[in-house]
Amino acid sequence: MSVKDFIKKSVLESGAFTQYDVPKIIMALGASLLLGCFIYTVYKKYYAGVIYSRSFAVTLVGMCVLTCMVTLAISTNIVISLGMVGALSIVRYRTAVKDPMDLLYLFWAITTGITTGAGMYALALTAAAILTIMIWLFYHRQQKGQIYIAVIHYERDETGDAIIRTLGRMKYFIKSKTLRGQTTEMAVEVYCERDNLFFAEQIRNLEHVKDVTLIQYNGEYHG
Repeated sequence: MSVKDFIKKSVLESGAFTQYDVPKIIMALGASLLLGCFIYTVYKKYYAGVIYSRSFAVTLVGMCVLTCMVTLAISTNIVISLGMVGALSIVRYRTAVKDPMDLLYLFWAITTGITTGAGMYALALTAAAILTIMIWLFYHRQQKGQIYIAVIHYERDETGDAIIRTLGRMKYFIKSKTLRGQTTEMAVEVYCERDNLFFAEQIRNLEHVKDVTLIQYNGEYHG
């Protein structure tokens, strides 16, 4: 069979442009929309970054539906699939991903759209269940407290020693120490279980401590 005959049979005689399985299309797009909303809910519930982006969460839903649509389109015949790949290959995305976990949600949305477009609903549901359990176990439950950066201004070296003693058995790490004349600025990363911020009041009541500032930090504590 020549290339011309192959293209003619694939495009003109395949019926791809005249026959549509409407129930299959509606079912696939509906499933991708529902699973996209599920991914949106999981992302919103377990987000642990600094600023929650609702537009990114909505993008996850749209990514599921659009990927499903592309999968349905390229599943008709090989010519359309090659043309779609060529068209999408020229697209470049330059938006920086700030949180590595966002990549997980992006690939989850893309693969969900592909599997639902291919009619693999059981696979999409199973993957959604496994990923949700994984996020709940390894990402959400490990953070039973909050991490803060305590910026403390004080005078005299013995005051710094008293501040360290006040922290006691709390998990902490001295991030920086800046000397400005008679005043010292110390930044300490502190892990607080159950939002117990009483240590800040104790430090503020120390002699020669000028002020204490607590800043919530979304990093991870190791140690």
